[in-house]
Amino acid sequence: MNIKIDYTRSAQDNADQYFRLSKKLKKKVEGASIAISNLEKKRDEMASKPARQIRMKRLVAKKWYEKFNWFTTSNLMLAIGGRSALQNETINSKHFENNDLFFHADVFGASVVVLKEGINSTREIREEVAQFAACFSKAWESGAASVNVYSLKRDQVSKSKEHGSLGTGSFLLEGEREWFKGVALELAAYMDHEGAFHVVPMQTCVSLKIRKYLLLKPGNTKKSDAAKTLASKLAFDDLDYIMQHLPAGGFSIRET
Repeated sequence: MNIKIDYTRSAQDNADQYFRLSKKLKKKVEGASIAISNLEKKRDEMASKPARQIRMKRLVAKKWYEKFNWFTTSNLMLAIGGRSALQNETINSKHFENNDLFFHADVFGASVVVLKEGINSTREIREEVAQFAACFSKAWESGAASVNVYSLKRDQVSKSKEHGSLGTGSFLLEGEREWFKGVALELAAYMDHEGAFHVVPMQTCVSLKIRKYLLLKPGNTKKSDAAKTLASKLAFDDLDYIMQHLPAGGFSIRET
């Protein structure tokens, strides 16, 4: 250790200066020791506590169809539905192809739902999609228990100018329809084994034999509160994602 002596001051003054400096350094050492001790206590306390439950949050990149309402049927066919009149228009003009089927609840104000490759689907699969179309309609918001739904092929849906001007999201429907009568407004929310959140028609949940799910029906609970309940029950923190997968209106929730 090098010691500097100020020759302009007396030996006593130099000694006093180093004495005061030593006292300051001693206090800093004591303070550092206390800080280290406190950190060690916090470390031990954290180590003694049980590990927190890790909540799942969706961080994967979005697919093209995720801007719409969507789900995959029990045989993994894709169904997409519009969240607005403009999206209904987009689905019809860009994503409704010759081998697809068009579904719509028999009420004013409903999502246009298209089942990709639906021409090749069974009646059971079409019933799943019909229930999805029923739930994403004004029938849910009105609190109805059930509603009729119909489906059509590509060549039965058009925007023909010959029949006058059609508004955004409105279409000319022709020919015989396939009907699904008295479709129950029921959805199921669950987490799969990979930690992904799903809202599907109840019929899809039954076909997949999902045992743990939350049954959703029209009710009096606000959509935002219902989303919080789902987030809590399913340990999934992305409220915005949950909200996007729920129809407009109120909810009743029953845990199975």
